[in-house]
Amino acid sequence: MTGPFLQVCQRLQMPALMRLKLNRKLYRPAPPHPPGKRGAPRKDGDLFQGSRPETWGKPDASWNGTDWRGKPLSVQVWQHLHVQQARQVEVTVFRVLREGANGTKRDPRKSWFVWVGEQELAPGEVASSYRYRFSHEHSYRFLKQDLLWTKVHVRTPKQFERWSLVVASAMNQIVLTRSLGQASYCPWERRRDRVTPRQVRRVMAGILSQVGTPARVPKPREKSPGRPTGATGMKAARFDVVRKPKPVPKKPRKRA
Repeated sequence: MTGPFLQVCQRLQMPALMRLKLNRKLYRPAPPHPPGKRGAPRKDGDLFQGSRPETWGKPDASWNGTDWRGKPLSVQVWQHLHVQQARQVEVTVFRVLREGANGTKRDPRKSWFVWVGEQELAPGEVASSYRYRFSHEHSYRFLKQDLLWTKVHVRTPKQFERWSLVVASAMNQIVLTRSLGQASYCPWERRRDRVTPRQVRRVMAGILSQVGTPARVPKPREKSPGRPTGATGMKAARFDVVRKPKPVPKKPRKRA
């Protein structure tokens, strides 16, 4: 979670549920500036940090219930917080406590989440909503690796947007084809009741050849007349490459 990312989410009106580091510093709204007091008003209020329970204060809301396994689940909510890099973006922090968890890194008992969005997220939906993150990550990986979403060479954002629609259409066709149950397995893959999009993609060529297409048969190109005499092509627009700055080495601390 970074300040620029929160600003983009607010500008695009895109809600997001993210993990929160235990030592991430957030702040409450700044108190009003006392009249007659000299100096600039405060920009940040009191500190809120998950690793320091004394900074939590009383939660704005709490919820108790059960998770998808039927184990006890409790959620605490703190609202109207922000980070220093994006003070105009308010976020909500959730502390999820699962007593039936194993306590490992993959299955922790305590988890911290942050929510950014105009609509409020119910405390009981935090744990179940975050589980969709894994399917989203695998979907993006499938779009990049198998459908070549980011491998296309285009020059303008409009061209990439058109290519993204083509990739999305191909993804929809693969999802609809999963109901047919046809798949191609590699020797190391196990056969399961539910096939994966990658296994379906391997047999899409045979399925599409049987289904056909509503498009007309392409006409022969014949011999192209080429460019007229005296015509000159326009050079493609060039843009500077945005590179990350080199990290500044930290100076060693002097020992007293």
